[in-house]
Amino acid sequence: MTAVISDSPYQKKIPNVGWWSGNFRLVNLSGKLLGAHVAHAGLIVFWAGAMTLFEISRFNPDLPMYEQGLILLPHLATLGFGVGAGGEVIDTYPYFVIAVLHIIPSVILGAGGIYHSLLGPEVLEDNPTLAGLFGYDWKDKDKMTTILGIHLTILGLGAWLLVAKAMFWGGVFDPWAAPGGDVRIINHPTLNPGTIFGYLFGAHGSEGMASVDNLEDVIGGHIWVGSLCILGGFFHILTKPFMWAERVLIWSGEAYLSYSIGAIAYMGFLAAYFVSVNNTVYPEVFYGPVGTLEASTGLVSARGWLASFHFVLAVLFLCGHIWHAIRARGAAAGFDFKKGDMVRPAGNPETGNLATPINSSDLTLNFLKNLPIYRQGLSSLSRGLEIGMAHGYWLIGPFAKLGPLRDSEIANLVGLLSASSLIVILTVGLSIYGSVTFVQRLETLPRPTFAKTVPNVPETLQTIEGWSQFSVGFLIGGVGGAFFAYLILNNLSLFQDISNSLG
Repeated sequence: MTAVISDSPYQKKIPNVGWWSGNFRLVNLSGKLLGAHVAHAGLIVFWAGAMTLFEISRFNPDLPMYEQGLILLPHLATLGFGVGAGGEVIDTYPYFVIAVLHIIPSVILGAGGIYHSLLGPEVLEDNPTLAGLFGYDWKDKDKMTTILGIHLTILGLGAWLLVAKAMFWGGVFDPWAAPGGDVRIINHPTLNPGTIFGYLFGAHGSEGMASVDNLEDVIGGHIWVGSLCILGGFFHILTKPFMWAERVLIWSGEAYLSYSIGAIAYMGFLAAYFVSVNNTVYPEVFYGPVGTLEASTGLVSARGWLASFHFVLAVLFLCGHIWHAIRARGAAAGFDFKKGDMVRPAGNPETGNLATPINSSDLTLNFLKNLPIYRQGLSSLSRGLEIGMAHGYWLIGPFAKLGPLRDSEIANLVGLLSASSLIVILTVGLSIYGSVTFVQRLETLPRPTFAKTVPNVPETLQTIEGWSQFSVGFLIGGVGGAFFAYLILNNLSLFQDISNSLG
């Protein structure tokens, strides 16, 4: 696949990597990359059809399915194809039909892959035409979210296909329907969101989603998942990325690869756990005993193969996610690993960077902007009053309830005096800080710069006069807040009587 670009006119767009990097060489050649994707899809579909035929050829109906090293037939049986009461395979013809229906499209996909790899344009133009729908620029955030929306919509339709099979097209195998299980139609799937989403929070057991023990909840969950995926798909198609997403995410081909394989890794771990402990979605009659990787004969069961391979592949995908995420973020930050760059020069040694996903998120910044120290439209005196009242109100409690005189009749009064004294000490500290800091500013001494993890302090507060007003306000507000708390503590019985009379 990668050899066809040796004479490409787009050599500057081809990353300088070895042949072993595979399709990474095609990351900026949208036409060739489309060919690779179509060809891969053809290989996957061909494998599914050919492997199904192979398993049919060696299937022995006299032995348990999970002891025969089968991979695909247990899944088809779980979907209700060719099985009857007790999980007995009564007809293998549906398996043959499904295999052929996979092999035929694989030929079409393979031809499409060859065409786009050898004959089609190397780069697809992004324009209003049908062909232009497949053109893109990795940095075009709007187009990337549109592609994400299309993928989500297709995933949602896939979930609904299972729902249609269970409700209208013959039903699915229910291991609890009869002794040994049977195929049945799911007429009343669970649609209660409390029941469905309760699985995410352990409401039905410590195993989370894997604790599901009835197909009504399974099919109802697919209805919800399919609906949310389709709604999310339309949302992403019709909207542009939010500002926080533009700021946090890396917008490059390698970054999208890292996001994708990270999601696959998560699903791999989830599937490995799910198949290990669940007997409803993965019936024992097809996959073997729950909680063990072996059958009674000592052979690795179908459940064992599924759990082991999902876990191993999930680990590999997780390592790939971390690798590509580091490369993508490094490239966005200006690193060149081939030159041995490990740490970007800091520049000014006084520059501080304390930004984290917590203190620099939109939620945190919006919260901080509404605190009195940053809120717009307040005078310096008002800021001091508001902050002082909040501190004074709460400071009296520890002195009154934890001090050495806490059991005496004057505990609240001592708390008031102690809190007021602390407010005075804090006010003196504020005054000293303002005098030292803002005198230096008047002398135009250089000051360090910091990463913007908080809103800017108003300029009116960054002067000797403004800070002096702030300190006075803090003193008045702090003592007033402490006195207000003292009045409440001394009149609790009065408030309780009023509350009782109103009740």
